[in-house]
Amino acid sequence: MGTTACSVSRRLEGKECPQWGPEDCRAVLEKNVPTDCLRPEKVTQDISSQRLRFLAKVKLFQRLPLEQHGVLASACQVVDFDDEVIIRQGEEGDELFVIQEGEAEVLLGDTPVNLRPGDYFGETALLRDEPRAATVRAKGPLKALSISRQKFVELGLRDKLDFPQRKAVGGGMGNHVEVKEPTPKSDSERQLMANALKKNTNLQSLVDLDRTRINAIIDVAWKQEVPKGTRLITEGDLNADYFYIVQSGLFSISIADQQDGTALGSIGPGGSFGELALIYFAPRAATVEATEKATVWVIDRGNFKKILAKSADELEGEYLKLLDKVELLSPLKKDEKAALARSMTEVSFVKGELIFKQGAEGDAFYLLVDGTVDVIKDGKPKTRLKGTREKAAYFGERALLQKEPRAATLKVYSVKAKALMLDKQSFEMLLGPLEELQRRPKGGKSKLQEQPGSALLRKSRFGKIKRKDLKVLGLLGCGGFGAVELVEHEKTGNTYALKALSKGFVVKSGMQKSVMSERDVQLACDSSFIIKVYETFNSSEHLYFLLECALGGELYATYNKKGLTGKEGHAKFYVAGVVVAFEHLHSKKIVFRDLKPENLLLNDHGHLKLTDMGLAKVVIGKTFTTCGTPDYFAPEMIASKGHTLAVDWWTLGVLGYELMCGNPPFEAEQVMQTYQKIKKGIAQVGFPPRCRGRCEDLIKNLCQKDPSERLPMRSGGTDNIKKHIWYEDFDWQSFESLKMETPYKPEVKSKTDIANFSARDADRPPQVKYKDDGSGWDASFATSE
Repeated sequence: MGTTACSVSRRLEGKECPQWGPEDCRAVLEKNVPTDCLRPEKVTQDISSQRLRFLAKVKLFQRLPLEQHGVLASACQVVDFDDEVIIRQGEEGDELFVIQEGEAEVLLGDTPVNLRPGDYFGETALLRDEPRAATVRAKGPLKALSISRQKFVELGLRDKLDFPQRKAVGGGMGNHVEVKEPTPKSDSERQLMANALKKNTNLQSLVDLDRTRINAIIDVAWKQEVPKGTRLITEGDLNADYFYIVQSGLFSISIADQQDGTALGSIGPGGSFGELALIYFAPRAATVEATEKATVWVIDRGNFKKILAKSADELEGEYLKLLDKVELLSPLKKDEKAALARSMTEVSFVKGELIFKQGAEGDAFYLLVDGTVDVIKDGKPKTRLKGTREKAAYFGERALLQKEPRAATLKVYSVKAKALMLDKQSFEMLLGPLEELQRRPKGGKSKLQEQPGSALLRKSRFGKIKRKDLKVLGLLGCGGFGAVELVEHEKTGNTYALKALSKGFVVKSGMQKSVMSERDVQLACDSSFIIKVYETFNSSEHLYFLLECALGGELYATYNKKGLTGKEGHAKFYVAGVVVAFEHLHSKKIVFRDLKPENLLLNDHGHLKLTDMGLAKVVIGKTFTTCGTPDYFAPEMIASKGHTLAVDWWTLGVLGYELMCGNPPFEAEQVMQTYQKIKKGIAQVGFPPRCRGRCEDLIKNLCQKDPSERLPMRSGGTDNIKKHIWYEDFDWQSFESLKMETPYKPEVKSKTDIANFSARDADRPPQVKYKDDGSGWDASFATSE
């Protein structure tokens, strides 16, 4: 122990010592270093321990491996200030400060905030150029530890930072969720429940709860008696399916991180908890235990979602009435028309915009529900059509029958116009060719497909690689599902990424359908901007995806380690890659739903690859599963009103902001605060100077609250992005053919080099034993043995 202590003190004095290691840091942090072995170094144990403990408080440094803490400590300098400005708002900064002695004040707004020993400021300066967000002034004499970005980079510390992925939520449905018969309620009980729902600010910020919805929620609730000591919710539990309202009794709330074991708070009569379970599938965030005998009202997610979906059903009923008036669709049965009503996509136009042009090949049918358009034939106005929700005008319906030149030009006359659109591809994925439906004998069977697009997805390509011929070389990443490993095909020497999913975890999470959907979507994709799948395998405990490997690493870690934030050329390049990837997915009616830098990989040349189809799904019209990464949620995702392909374009705007500014635009400490910011909209978000102008305009046009107003959802589609002024002089043809020079080329020494990934065996999740229920849900998963 004496040698270890001396190595610590030598390091802290800036001297080299080959014995430094993680145990040394642990020793001083835990105050286990005897002072007698520090005498030769002239550094007391208290000073050594204090420096390490101060630095350990900095969130950024918590991402460093423990063995690097000593290197960091030795690189810090002690700086003194006396009643003076340390950093000034608006100035570029490149140093971080940790206060050792004295006090400082943060001057931002009307009320200064005091900083004391152990507090720190300037953290982001170690990663990127960014104007100081506030002025910090020393209140009298002050001593601080300081490290500059240059020193941080020179020591290789920025490259050693570990940036864990932000977790996505949703996607699972839950298994064997017990739903009981509603319990009769007295007037006083109904009033208590109504008040509880209104008081739950989290729930109110997520969804619009009017009187009708509140009464419907109360109607489906059942009463449950809870003995003292019962845990209704356990932190980390995957079975998160219920929301509770307390009728009587008391519950404590606690989390594992609470070191002293005390409860964070309590909930009594009229309180409620578990509201996130109503919106999406995610592990519980805290433990809630009855501290006395209690009674609660229980609402399950399934019934709650049905109540929210009623407004969407009513809207589809309106669409159905409009479709009934289209003569060409008269051969369709009621369920077929209802499917079309659910599949209509809202599109927006502005004055003077062409909806379509005479002579152009038609591929979509429109119902004008708001606004006025001129019908122009051979350059001469013929008539003017006006549409409302009650009495829509329709045009272009023959495009559903066959692709033929448009007979006239449709030009928007009103300031704005909105239409419901259905394209020929979507129609045929749902019902098959319209010509066949017209020839169907009266009384013939409905042609409605249970799983739209399944025929498209069966046209997959895959090889003949056997799992037994693969040799594991190293670990690339870990998640709750399992792990991703680099493997080599012994016969060819080719390397791949092998993603393993624990079947036990899949079943426990209720993700069987989601995993099969991921497999179908992955096999359907064939784009240079999307990670390819070569095979899928099925074993007794795991499902496997054999994937293209991109050894340049995640874009998220690359941006943080290489200081790429705010570099406009890089952001343009990577955003463009997502545009092309989304074009490919959307052409197949696939919505991605989980864009973030963690799901973007770089290959050894620096080209972008979209990865992880875990939440992707074939969608014609709307889908209602709330899922994705909260920082990237679109407003319609939070409101659970159904979302379309337009949700992906919102996430692209968020990505552009994060790449340019260093953090998502709606980021907050608490997820509910994030949702509240999202609902307020992008107009309330500040843009730093480097992100203003053209870039800001593109981001705001992607992050429109109305999905139909998002840039690619307007007439012109993705060309609206490609022709945007931010992409002026950007050679899209060169980019899409992979001929454009990449702005950053990762260091990849060979096809077996995994240095750009930081996963460790200790990160592997515990395995969940799989029990085959005999349903055969995974029977068609594998493409090879």
